[in-house]
Amino acid sequence: MKILISADMEGATGVTWPADVLPGTPQWERCRSMFTSDVNAAVLGFYDGGADQVLVNEAHWTMRNLLLEQLDSRVEMLTGRHKSLSMVEGVQHGDVDGIAFVGYHTGAGSEGVLAHTYLANSITGVWVNGARASEGLLNAHVVAEFGVPVILVTGDDLTCVDAAGYAPDAVTVAVKDHVSRYAAVCRTPARTAADIRAAAKEATALAVRRDPAHRGPFTVELEFDAEHLALAATVVPGTERCGERRVSYTSDTMYEGIRTFKAVTTVVSAAVEEQYG
Repeated sequence: MKILISADMEGATGVTWPADVLPGTPQWERCRSMFTSDVNAAVLGFYDGGADQVLVNEAHWTMRNLLLEQLDSRVEMLTGRHKSLSMVEGVQHGDVDGIAFVGYHTGAGSEGVLAHTYLANSITGVWVNGARASEGLLNAHVVAEFGVPVILVTGDDLTCVDAAGYAPDAVTVAVKDHVSRYAAVCRTPARTAADIRAAAKEATALAVRRDPAHRGPFTVELEFDAEHLALAATVVPGTERCGERRVSYTSDTMYEGIRTFKAVTTVVSAAVEEQYG
């Protein structure tokens, strides 16, 4: 049995504000250890539950945040940027039985600690076939096309609520409770590690491959905080304006949809000016 862990940082233990997750800051250095603790707890729990192999895919920012030397020696870690499926890279090879979203968060325009979708700012909302979408929902659609169920989700309490909408069978762990976008009531690393390990062990039973899902076509709509970003996004083929600050595109599969999403966010991030956005 092989488990893939998609590890993001905003939903990690103790993380509450931008400096906690921005590479190179003192706070990021401090929080890397707590982030690694969350991931390692999931690794240990999956091995406790009978997994034969666990692959961790780094999914935050530079994708070079986890401390490899602190992980269980049985695990392997995929680190670094420019991967075909970004946050869920590795799911496409046909050997993954279940995936965990560790350190996840809610989407742009929603309540939640450090809520966003791909870009820290600029995007104010994302919708898939009319439903507001987080990174968790987007990635859940992708992995479903490869027959892989989402079995564990960790993050703040609102992330767990969000997960119920896209992975209702998954085991969830809240490592903190939302107060505002930059504040939370946090559990200690010792407590969250124990909670995540126990949840991962339980979730291992859900790691059963399914028939690939075909839920398309998918119409993805993005809203930005400035009109010129919507204009910039239309450089991506198939992307059209659908409002003053909105664009949309339609893909037959979410495999294609997430790759287009990456292209749009890359173009938009390059169009952001330092002072005016």
